[in-house]
Amino acid sequence: MSKVPRNFRLLEELEKGEKGLGPESCSYGLADSDDITMTNWNGTILGPPHSNHENRIYSVSIECGPNYPDEPPKIKFVSKVNVPCVDSTTGEVKSSVFHTLRDWKRAYTMETLLLDLRKEMATPANKKLPQPKEGATF
Repeated sequence: MSKVPRNFRLLEELEKGEKGLGPESCSYGLADSDDITMTNWNGTILGPPHSNHENRIYSVSIECGPNYPDEPPKIKFVSKVNVPCVDSTTGEVKSSVFHTLRDWKRAYTMETLLLDLRKEMATPANKKLPQPKEGATF
């Protein structure tokens, strides 16, 4: 079975993201529409309900390197968040801690990544953690 080339895969993700065909709890798109390499993306995660994240919108930057989707993208929170899998000084999601990055599969997408981060925020261990002031950024 042949593998879908990186650019085709990213075009599929871009189309889905731009048309809003994914869940309402997250969104993503190119950071610069002129980026022909489709490397740098912006994403948002709506804070899960019944948690200290509720009614917050978290911004992230996503970098899909040349080996994406065979290798996971780098993802970094722009909005400050207090979750153990996020470095408290840089906002980078730690691939050694966050299961989706650590156990990355080619079938995963940016949407998978954003939804799994949202689920991580909603876990019993993380949903009541005190959060930085709304609007604070890294």
